[in-house]
Amino acid sequence: MKIVVTGVGAVTPAGETAEKMWTSILEGKSGIHKITNFDASECDTQIAGEVSGDFEERGKELIPRRIRKQMTRTTRMALVAAEEAIKDSGIDESDIDKKRIGVIMGVIDTTYGEKERTESELNMVVKRMPNAPSAWITILHGYEGVNFNVSSACASSAYSISIAASLIQSGMYDVAIAGGADSTITPDGIKGFNQIMALSTRNDDPETACRPFSKSRDGFVMGEGAGIIILETEESAKKRNAKIYGELAGFAFTSEASGITAPKADGIGMAQTMEMALENAKVEKEEVDYINAHGTSTNLNDKYETMAVKKVFQDHAKKLCISSTKSMTGHTLGAAGAIEAIITLFAIKEQIAPPTINYEEPDEELDLDYVPNKPKKRNINVALSNSFGFGGHNGTLVFRKYTKDS
Repeated sequence: MKIVVTGVGAVTPAGETAEKMWTSILEGKSGIHKITNFDASECDTQIAGEVSGDFEERGKELIPRRIRKQMTRTTRMALVAAEEAIKDSGIDESDIDKKRIGVIMGVIDTTYGEKERTESELNMVVKRMPNAPSAWITILHGYEGVNFNVSSACASSAYSISIAASLIQSGMYDVAIAGGADSTITPDGIKGFNQIMALSTRNDDPETACRPFSKSRDGFVMGEGAGIIILETEESAKKRNAKIYGELAGFAFTSEASGITAPKADGIGMAQTMEMALENAKVEKEEVDYINAHGTSTNLNDKYETMAVKKVFQDHAKKLCISSTKSMTGHTLGAAGAIEAIITLFAIKEQIAPPTINYEEPDEELDLDYVPNKPKKRNINVALSNSFGFGGHNGTLVFRKYTKDS
């Protein structure tokens, strides 16, 4: 069974729709600036990739006020991105049985920054449910299939997409709405990551702070946002003449079984995940053209991910285009896998590898093609999207250019 992507939606610091995000990514525009949502003067890190308030205006048109009061910022972002993806796919205008549409979201936590107010106890309970984004998408659109949340740190939405594909492969569903959302740019969120020395402290130059694979990298930059894709059987998509962005050819997810925050030495766990994903997709390593890396701009991640790519692809590693678009969006945590899946699909659709911006000084240990600073035109038929999270959660998605005979 072939699974295809028929709709995409995004709310990100680099652009508040999927198309706007892609345009900004190709132009190398950073969405990282000084934090404005709260006074960050007492934080070691005072920069982040915040989403502007424009998405809230779209949310007001979409979500009735009485319901909106029951939602966190994370949930509102998820709903706005989902609405874009659903409209893009046209599934609500089709005759697809709503019992055969599932919703699976990847969210770390909906409660960051939500303080007790004078709201009713009921509002606080429903606002804070981790499953609120998937539940509200289901409720507002009347879908009757399964809805649930996956929480696997920074791999959450890569996991949600993989699980959604598995449910379609089981024959239980024809369509799955999958992705993730997170909004953790709060005093507690920033200070917590500062305590483990994970964040960049380049406060004087926000737009160049996130510099994956560059020798001068000093940590990741927090982002926020949501990404949603619509997965569908090829049969269902062809039946309703839907446009197709690409094929989800395979996936894999594994556990490091190592430290809670550090990956296994030499990227062994990351390599295992990519190898399993290629096997699942029935793709030879020489067929891969592009990798959207997890690429956090931390010392260990970028080093070990590079080692993992070399281990998996051997001599072919030097022929790959590899980029980290977190250099422009920041690290959107639970939403990252879905946002980067959308970017990967656009890369395949338009045959162009997006850049890693702020790549200034090569690291002698990291010697692959990271598409420095400018996009690169090339044939992209098969691409990987990597997501690796605290707790040892590893996920790789394999996308392929759609052809009727692929």
